[in-house]
Amino acid sequence: MTGHGYDSGRLNLPFVGLCSFGKYPYQPDWDAIDADFAILGAPFDFGTQFRAGARFGPRGIREASTLFSFGHAGAYDHEDDVTYLENDKVRIVDIGDADIIHTDTIKSHANIEYGVRAILNAGAVPIVLGGDHSVNIPCINAFSGEEPFHLVQIDAHLDFVDERHGVRYGHGNPMRRAAEKPYVTGLSQIGIRNVSSTARDGYEDARAMGSDIQSVRQFRAMGVDGMLARIPAGARYYVTIDIDGFDPSVAPGTGTPSHGGFLYYEVLELLDGLTKRGSIVGVDLVEVAPDYDPTGSTQTLAAQLLLNLIGRIAENR
Repeated sequence: MTGHGYDSGRLNLPFVGLCSFGKYPYQPDWDAIDADFAILGAPFDFGTQFRAGARFGPRGIREASTLFSFGHAGAYDHEDDVTYLENDKVRIVDIGDADIIHTDTIKSHANIEYGVRAILNAGAVPIVLGGDHSVNIPCINAFSGEEPFHLVQIDAHLDFVDERHGVRYGHGNPMRRAAEKPYVTGLSQIGIRNVSSTARDGYEDARAMGSDIQSVRQFRAMGVDGMLARIPAGARYYVTIDIDGFDPSVAPGTGTPSHGGFLYYEVLELLDGLTKRGSIVGVDLVEVAPDYDPTGSTQTLAAQLLLNLIGRIAENR
């Protein structure tokens, strides 16, 4: 194991220096990505139906992530007795943001898809910071040349609207668009609850197209192991995390909060189990809108969850 970064003589506190994700190296050349994981910002929120602001999610998550960038040689977890994210074993780069063209969803989504494809072409796992949940659409599109996978969604909302007033690529549509892909073998939609933007026929369509829909209360009744047992074993997984899947008591910084959501360890334990059950090939975390949380807790939750997830993917692959 490498020595502490402190040994080099530079303390490099979180508030010092430039602000990449976790202070990992910035790679602006998308043709020269050499890493196990690559962070891509997708600061797009034109697909929102209520409160905007998720365009500032990538910047907020990056800033919050510096809290966990001290010069330790990895992150030691005494409960697991594992050192995650050891510098000499896990290579992470931040490739910056996809270019967003204001008022143009199609071009903006195409730019996001281009970034995810660049990461996949480099053999790295894409970790995408949204942005509203519509950014999942270009993320999934980018996997068109990859092997099939099962999609795991953590969210308060089903996001399975087909079309409404001509809108097919908003933040209420991504799971429907994903289910239409021949390389998406099924969906586990977890945390879905309360008043929803999707009508009954959307739920019926989702189940008919291969979705397993579970609420927070249903998840808690069966436990993490019970939920994992419902997800195909030994598969490739793409994980999409809407921050409103968490309870607004711990994640108020989002455009469409919904009470009765998850707490941190419930989601972390599910994701940890998923890394041991199969192979996570891509992740997006969306709908963080920092302006609605002046405490910064939502951004910190997002950054902490992603760093823990990356560490577990690397450890268990």
